[in-house]
Amino acid sequence: MPPSVPEQEETQVAGQALAVSAEVLYLTNLLLLPGLAFIALMIVYVRQIKRAPPLAACHLRQTVSASLWAALILIVVNIMIIALGGYASSWTWVIVILYFTLCHAALVLLGTMGLAKAMAGKLYRFPLVGRPCET
Repeated sequence: MPPSVPEQEETQVAGQALAVSAEVLYLTNLLLLPGLAFIALMIVYVRQIKRAPPLAACHLRQTVSASLWAALILIVVNIMIIALGGYASSWTWVIVILYFTLCHAALVLLGTMGLAKAMAGKLYRFPLVGRPCET
């Protein structure tokens, strides 16, 4: 017999819904609505970070940090394109393909792993770009 709705809610970790929302906004920023989803993530971060349970606070910090790193990497890639001859140069496609296969794909993979951890109610630290979680 499946558990009733109140029993299912009791098994949900405090802050799990907010943690999942943070990870979804991070992935949405990378894949669907860049910029708009980042603004939404920052609004959630500013409004919730001080009162968020540890799980949600960890995922909020991770996604904001990773989003800022993703933006920095994208800026560096654009500077490289301009330095190597601009957008009309043949080097443009080399840099764009390398960026999407290495950096962007890695950030999406890390976000997907973070979403899976948030859905499981577990803490997750993004390797290299994540901030330490306080338990």
